[in-house]
Formats: sequence, C-alpha cells, structure tokens
Amino acid sequence: MSAVSRRAFGKFLREIRLGAGKSALAAGLHIETSKQTLLRMEDGISTKIATPQLERLLDFYEVPAEVRAEALALWAEVREQAKTAKLQGNSKGFWQAYADQFASHFPHYLRLESAANHVITHQLVLVPGLLQTPDYRRAIVRIDGPGLSNVDVERRVELTVRRQAKLHSNDFRIEALISEATLRHPIGGAHVMADQLRLLATERPNVSIRVVPFGPSHRGLTIGSFTLLDFPKIEGGLDEPPVVYLEGAIGALYHERSDVVEQYREAVSSLLTVALNEDDTRNMFLHLAEEYAA
Repeated sequence: MSAVSRRAFGKFLREIRLGAGKSALAAGLHIETSKQTLLRMEDGISTKIATPQLERLLDFYEVPAEVRAEALALWAEVREQAKTAKLQGNSKGFWQAYADQFASHFPHYLRLESAANHVITHQLVLVPGLLQTPDYRRAIVRIDGPGLSNVDVERRVELTVRRQAKLHSNDFRIEALISEATLRHPIGGAHVMADQLRLLATERPNVSIRVVPFGPSHRGLTIGSFTLLDFPKIEGGLDEPPVVYLEGAIGALYHERSDVVEQYREAVSSLLTVALNEDDTRNMFLHLAEEYAA
C-alpha cells in the first residue's frame, strides 16, 4: 500500500468523524485504542487498527449505509495495496537503502515527493534538491557534515540524483521560485555555481524556474521557504490532500489543513507578481554564470 493512499483514506475518515461531531479521544476510547493511534490513522500513518474496529468506529459515527459501504470498500482497497506492495518488496521505496544518510523525518517527505505530480517550491537560500547539480549537492553535504567520509558524501549525492529521475516523467511538473539571494551564495565555489546556474538555465518542458529579485517587498520574505506538493486523482473517489512541507535544521512540519494550504497558495500568487518571467530568469542565470566562470 502506498502511504499516500492511507493519507487519502485517513482524510476521508477524519471528515466523517468531524461531521459526526465526535472527538478523537471519544472515538479512540470507543474502539479501545488511544487518541494518538486514531489520529495517526487519520494522518495516513500505518496503525494496528483492524477491520472490526473500523466497523465499530463507523457505527459510533452513525454514518448512513452508503457511506459505511464506501468506507469499508476503500479500506479493503488500502489493505489490498498493502499486501501487493509487500509481495513486490517495494513498499519502502528506493530511499530506504540510504536510511543512514538522512534525518528521521525525511523518508515521509520522499514518499510524498515520489507520489506527487506537481511541486511548487519557494527557496530563499538554496537551490531546490530536485534541481541541484552533483557538485552543488556535494558542497551542501560538506557544509552540514564536514567530517563525513567520502563514501557517505557520495551516497547522499546519489540519493539526490535518484530523486531527480522524477524530472524525466511526463506526468510530473515542478515550479521553482528562487530568491536572487540563492544565486549570490557561491556554494562550492565559483565554478560549481557557474555549472549550477547553467543547469538552471536549461529549458525543460516540465520545469519552470523564476527568480524573485531583490527589490520590492513580497510575501515570500515573511512566509519563508516551503514546498507545496499536489497529487494525482486516485481510484475510489478520494482526493489526495495537498501537503505543505517546511524543513528545518533538526526537523520538519507537514501541513494538510485546507486553510493553511490556501495561505501558501496565496503566497505563491503574491510571489508570481514580483518574480521575473522565465526568459529573464534564464538570462540572469547565464549572466551570473559568466561572472562566476570569469
């Protein structure tokens, strides 16, 4: 089963609970589990809740017969996907081989990124990972881990390269809004930055990059760096909820509430009004690349 399928089903159950006016604590007690376990299920995290417990939960919510039937049918699909993924041995994703190379919060993001069909990212300081050259990534790794062995450095670079395979999919699109400040930090030195900027200037049909130049104040200065992920429609009539990902130095936040996601979409709209167009952005990249290479 994909974690994203669990997320869609969990969102569906949360909407049912809230519509029934039941608290997570009361619902958990009714099926003899903790509030935290119930909330984890609603967040799309795998739990040990069994089908009979789900049936009792739906009884507690007093849902109409057609909603009950839909919930149980979707639950059966989720469980079947779980079995299929386990048999295929791919439930953990390609990144699991690099589990010793990233923070504990990052696998969840990699699962989301792998499933997303549209990513919008706003970055104030660094080039987004999906758009980094190996040398640029290498330099960032060295900043975070100056004592890392060459083997570990290369494994982290390899993970980034494997993530970037998604850029070759016709079903995926990324829009990057990058602060001009990002271009002025010579990560890895002048020649590394020159190569990085030349890559950013490359035209690709599913990649849109626009620089937010120094000058007018804009919402991005206060809302900070973020990544907004959207997902394709799935079978069963459920929508995958979009996610806003905020990465920190020692942890991360994931926002799914529609009102919070909408704030970030509004920030994107605000940023687009001050960002350079794609042609002017490419010209800036190439001009700066020449300066770095001189």
